[in-house]
Amino acid sequence: MIIRLCRVVLALLATCLVLVPAAGAQPQFGPGYTQTPFGPLGPAGRDMLVKVRLAGLWEGPGGRLGMEKSANPRVREAGRHLVGGHEELDRKVLELGRALGVELPTEPNADQRGWIAEMTAAPARSVEFDRVFANRLRAAHGGVYKFLAVVRTGTRNTLIRDFAKRCMEVVLDHIQVLEATGMVDFTDTQAIPLATVAASPPGSARPTAGQVAPDGRGSQNVAQNAPSRDFEGSGSDALLGLGVVAAVVVGIYLWTGGGWRRSSKRKRTVH
Repeated sequence: MIIRLCRVVLALLATCLVLVPAAGAQPQFGPGYTQTPFGPLGPAGRDMLVKVRLAGLWEGPGGRLGMEKSANPRVREAGRHLVGGHEELDRKVLELGRALGVELPTEPNADQRGWIAEMTAAPARSVEFDRVFANRLRAAHGGVYKFLAVVRTGTRNTLIRDFAKRCMEVVLDHIQVLEATGMVDFTDTQAIPLATVAASPPGSARPTAGQVAPDGRGSQNVAQNAPSRDFEGSGSDALLGLGVVAAVVVGIYLWTGGGWRRSSKRKRTVH
């Protein structure tokens, strides 16, 4: 009976040891993921490359308009930063798109074309132009910066992680020079939302979907609106844990069973 039980447990352990390497070699990441030499590439990583490419398609030209149309030296300086930063990011994103097989846009979207049209229509060397320039670009960079932080935190792809880090550095530089123009309207909470507290104080209720937040805007369902993250599946970890537990159980069982049999044999010999 003891021998039969040992065989069953050993068979289970062997199965676990076979499955763990297989799961480690081909981990399951869920739909929309592909394995690359640099780690799994998921929807959020692809979306980041597309968004960075789109940003360059209108923010670079927007920076050139700032250099050409503004009489404000701070606006012209911000324009120079935008042109230089997006030239760098554009070269890199096109390279990564080819390396990872991600199709990237070649033209700005309708909203971006509208913002460029606003800048183009605003009178040259006017305060109106400077305000349109600073506020449209500051709002866009703020949204992109939050998205990059989410991707940087969750991705397992080293190329995406390194590029997200560099993008965040460039975008933060652009945010700072745009704010330095003195033209950014921070009272416009639709374009530049107020920060919300990470945790509500004791006794207070946080707004839920459909309620109004303290800044006057409807709160959003973070789980639904946050971009998908490139997190790996945990199936291989579970199998590994099962294998370790089974190994410990078998070791203890065999050690105690073997000791009992040796003891019984010695007793029979003495009698």
